Amino acid sequence: MINFRQLMRIMGWLLMIEAGFMLFPVIACLSYGESDWKPFAGTSLLTLVVGLLLAFRAKPTSHIMGKRDGFLLTAMVWIVFSIFGLIPFLFCSDPLSYSDAFFEAMSGFTTTGASVINSVGEMSHGIHLWRAMMQWIGGMGIILFTLAVIPMLNHSGGMQMFNAEVTGITHDKIRPRISQTAKSLWFIYLMLTFLLIVLLWLGPMDLFNSICHAFGAISTGGYSSNSSGIAAWHDSVYVKSVLIMFMFLGGVNFGLIFKTLQGDFSALRRNDVFRTYVGVITFMLILFSTTILVRGQYTDWQSVTIDPLFQIVSTITSTGFTVNNFESWGPFILALTFVLMFFGACAGSTSGGAKIDRILYLFKNSKNELYRCLYPNAVLSVKVNGRVVNPDLVSKVIAFLCIYMLLIVGGGMSLTLFDVPIVDAFFSSFSCLSNTGLGAGVTGYGNSYDILPDAAKWILSSLMLIGRLEIFTVLVILTPSFWRH
Repeated sequence: MINFRQLMRIMGWLLMIEAGFMLFPVIACLSYGESDWKPFAGTSLLTLVVGLLLAFRAKPTSHIMGKRDGFLLTAMVWIVFSIFGLIPFLFCSDPLSYSDAFFEAMSGFTTTGASVINSVGEMSHGIHLWRAMMQWIGGMGIILFTLAVIPMLNHSGGMQMFNAEVTGITHDKIRPRISQTAKSLWFIYLMLTFLLIVLLWLGPMDLFNSICHAFGAISTGGYSSNSSGIAAWHDSVYVKSVLIMFMFLGGVNFGLIFKTLQGDFSALRRNDVFRTYVGVITFMLILFSTTILVRGQYTDWQSVTIDPLFQIVSTITSTGFTVNNFESWGPFILALTFVLMFFGACAGSTSGGAKIDRILYLFKNSKNELYRCLYPNAVLSVKVNGRVVNPDLVSKVIAFLCIYMLLIVGGGMSLTLFDVPIVDAFFSSFSCLSNTGLGAGVTGYGNSYDILPDAAKWILSSLMLIGRLEIFTVLVILTPSFWRH
């Protein structure tokens, strides 16, 4: 049976953590003399009270959590965090509707980066910081953070929650205990974030913008504190170069980064997925640069080096930052952008998309099947990183990719019910499921999804959650067998 009391108790601890995070926007608003500190302070207090009630009133008879508990808690946490996280948007100086606020919160926590706010520059510093913090929290994972700060979960379903939230096909514990693994991953995440803030601050950005853009880049979220986004610093090669480097790192498996920092540099060389990741970026840079030259879009050396590389890394990692002249590069580059959105970066990273790992499995399995057409009796296996992959895992990957495509189609068809143009409907569905949020300028919605009807926003919010938790964690809860004892 599902241990609901234990789930409520853990949810209470999580809400208290969220309440603590909300104090930072309060400080930001007070520092800049803005009235939005009130909704943040009120929401923090409300979240704290609810968290305390759940944590101390729910008294489970058992602290053991099974696989079902892990799936259910993981899905619930992201929804509950978004419900409490949207409240400041309802009562800020430039309030949003409930549908818009939920869309914004879910987009933030899932690091999608799609926004319904038309005039970002008019929002308070507290709202900017909260948008940045939501995606930073969601980048490495809410559950993973909890496992790092509440070690007791190491014995009560920690591994189930870890597997349900962390992106990837397989999950290797880089440390003996799951709580130690979570702490190590979050430590790397914190250090990279701090380093990026310092580097951006040394450039043309002030401290506040450096913090917001560092949170958006390392989490591959893409929210910006400026109405013009990165275009506000479009002449800064320094800003683009620094962001390229850290967006790239955000797309690398953090377990692999941990091994490298431990001195195991051969892990990078032996890793097929990392090599494919670098290879795809390099190949796309050649195609992007060649297309820009052929179309006569060359203006200076940046236009065929830094700008296309920035756009490629931003897209494949699902960050969603764009350079100011991206739309003028032509339909072929737009088509390549779709491919990058689908691929995503490495599993175990903060990026969205289907993940290069799965694409690699698919290509290798397809190659084997083509070979079997000529030699039906051949016994072949899929090998990645020098190890033979279990056929059951290959089947799961193929099922994932099929469901992934069906969700894009189903989401796009659902949006057309609300008079969303068909191209825009399918692109928005694709963008939100892949957690890219890159649909703005391409689909004709300007810089915001505000033009969409409320029903469409709820559909896209659902796709964001399904995409962030990699489909199975959410869909398995909707099956009758999940609830059957």
